[in-house]
Amino acid sequence: MFTGLIQEKAKILSVSSGKEERRFVICTKGLNDLKFGESICVNGVCLSVEGIKGSCFEVFASSETLSRTNLKFLKPQDEVNIERALQVGDRLGGHIVTGHVDCLSEVKEIKRAGESYRYVLGFPKEFSCFVVEKGSVALDGISLTINRCGDDFLEVNIIPITYKETTISSWRIGTLVNTEFDIIGKYVVRMFEVYEKRKSTSSQTKSSISFEFLKEHGFI
Repeated sequence: MFTGLIQEKAKILSVSSGKEERRFVICTKGLNDLKFGESICVNGVCLSVEGIKGSCFEVFASSETLSRTNLKFLKPQDEVNIERALQVGDRLGGHIVTGHVDCLSEVKEIKRAGESYRYVLGFPKEFSCFVVEKGSVALDGISLTINRCGDDFLEVNIIPITYKETTISSWRIGTLVNTEFDIIGKYVVRMFEVYEKRKSTSSQTKSSISFEFLKEHGFI
């Protein structure tokens, strides 16, 4: 579990060749106490540390991960957002982030707003039920508040420190961004879907036993 508060911009040292699966070696500046097997969030994607050498670590991305995220576009010297897993007792400064990406969103508009920037991103309409104004979203692993939204877009405000300390400064029109919607919202929507399905099934079952049915079968 993560919070969406980026700890560092790290640099890709190498990327193994392969269309279906890849390994990335990532070098950090200050994360020198990583442990083998620990979970780490790379651009909003939860991965496992498979190797450590000095300030660099290696992670593996499966075909499923590559198909759903922008990790497939990474190349040596690219920068990525890094966050280590939340420890019990830590402050939850952002929101609950699992590192399981839902979809890719595309940067549609970038506007200057005083010292901040406002980004408008488009996403597939089937995810609109998870997006609410002033709700939370993780974009490339960064916990952000949604300013406004519609069926297929959302807008976020990026303050100077976030712009400086994350990869957002490299986003351009057309950039594809890993997007994870609020896990609580996803569970609520799923619960209502199950409830409505059961309600519908129950209603259909009851309606099949009518006054005429009981009379026909000798109950009345």
